[in-house]
Amino acid sequence: MLYVVGLLAVGFSAITGALAAEGRRMDLFGVLVLALVTSLGGGTLRDLVLDVPVFWSTDDWFLWTGLAAGTLTFAMVRYWHPPHQFLLIADAIGLAFVAVLGTEKALAHQATPTTAIVLGVVTGVAGGILRDLLCGEVPLVFRRETYFYATAAFGGDLAFVLLHRAAWDRQTCLLIAAGVILGLRLAGLKWKLALPVFRTRDQDRGSNT
Repeated sequence: MLYVVGLLAVGFSAITGALAAEGRRMDLFGVLVLALVTSLGGGTLRDLVLDVPVFWSTDDWFLWTGLAAGTLTFAMVRYWHPPHQFLLIADAIGLAFVAVLGTEKALAHQATPTTAIVLGVVTGVAGGILRDLLCGEVPLVFRRETYFYATAAFGGDLAFVLLHRAAWDRQTCLLIAAGVILGLRLAGLKWKLALPVFRTRDQDRGSNT
């Protein structure tokens, strides 16, 4: 089951990466680069930190899944433009499973609980950061209007670690933790929940004048 979930997570993340090319006059190659960077970037960084073989270098199905999702998205948008809500939901699903699988793999390789949570968050958000940098934008995860993105990943990964330490079975831990991330992310979007913005006292005074 975890293997299938991993492939689905790569697919959903690749879709959001490909959709980020909208309005940028990119050809198919550019779209596929964004799709692969978004879907594989976080897991690549995680595996490098863990000093284990990068997951897609030993299993071609992850690469093929990302390429297929990117290609289908490229072809689909020529005939049907998905609503913005579709992008947000696909991104939330991808974040949920990518982040939790990152924490699960870190724990499986003897990482401490704190390190596993951090690596789970990194796995979930690093691909999107690389995507936005390639597009010349401030990464979405650093913007207040993104609403509970890395925060949602942290909450779900923390839930996974706690359930894992309570000796719950792995699949149940994964589903519950992914549900926590998805719930926090969607709640953040619905009610515009976000962390405080970094502001100096002078900026606050300026906004009140």
